[in-house]
Amino acid sequence: MTFHQFPDHATLSQYTAEHIAAIINQKPDALLCLASGDTPIETYHRFVDLVKADKVDISQCTFVGLDEWVGFGPEDFGSCSYYVFRDLFTPLNLRPDQVHVFDAKADDLQAECAKIDAVIKAKGGLDLLLVGMGMNGHIALNEPGTPFTLGCHVVDLAESTITVGQKYFEKETSLTQGITVGLRHLTEAKEVILLVSGAKKAPVLRDALRGPITEEMPASILQTHANGQVWVDEAAGSLLADV
Repeated sequence: MTFHQFPDHATLSQYTAEHIAAIINQKPDALLCLASGDTPIETYHRFVDLVKADKVDISQCTFVGLDEWVGFGPEDFGSCSYYVFRDLFTPLNLRPDQVHVFDAKADDLQAECAKIDAVIKAKGGLDLLLVGMGMNGHIALNEPGTPFTLGCHVVDLAESTITVGQKYFEKETSLTQGITVGLRHLTEAKEVILLVSGAKKAPVLRDALRGPITEEMPASILQTHANGQVWVDEAAGSLLADV
C-alpha cells in the first residue's frame, strides 16, 4: 500500500482522473469499478473532460457499478447508480454493453450478485477498483464485520450508513439493505485506489491505516494490498503526517 497526500480536493481529483485515463491508455479493454458518493464527483467530471479532449479512448473498456441501495435503481434520485450515471456514464455516452450495474429492484438479488461476479471473472478481475470510505470505515457497502473473503453480496446496512445515506435524497428515505461488490474483489483487483477527502474522515482514516487489519474496520484491508493506493487531501490526511 502506498499513501499520497494532495494539497486540496481539486488537485486530488485531477490526479485521479489522469491516472484512470493512463490505466485505460495502457490497457484499452480495462475493467473498472468506480464508486459513487461525494468524493469522486469532481474526478469524474475531470475524466469526462479528458475523454472529450481525446486524451483517452474508452470505446473498449467496461465499467461495473460498485454498490446500490436495495430497492433503488439508476432512475431513482438518491440511488448510488443515479449519481454515477449522471456524473460519468451518461456524459461518456457509453454503450449499454460497456456498463454492468446491480439491478437492486430484482426479485432475485443473489442472481444479481452472481451476474456481477461473473462479469468480473470473465474479464480476469478488476483492473481498477476506485472506492471511498464511510464514516464507520466501510468500503463500498461492506459494513464492519463483513468477511474479507466475500464476493458480491447483499448486506444489512449499519445505522450510521442509513443516517449518512439520507443526504443523497430529497426527503427521509427508508434504507435497510445494500447490494455490493465484495472485499474479495478488492483483494484480487490489479489496483485499488481509496479516495478520502475532508477533515471529518481523518480519525477514521487514521484508524484504518494505523490500526490492526480487521474485518471490524473494512478499510484496513488496504494495508494488505500490494498495489493499493490511498490518496487523500490535506484535511483527510491531517492525522497521518508521518505516513
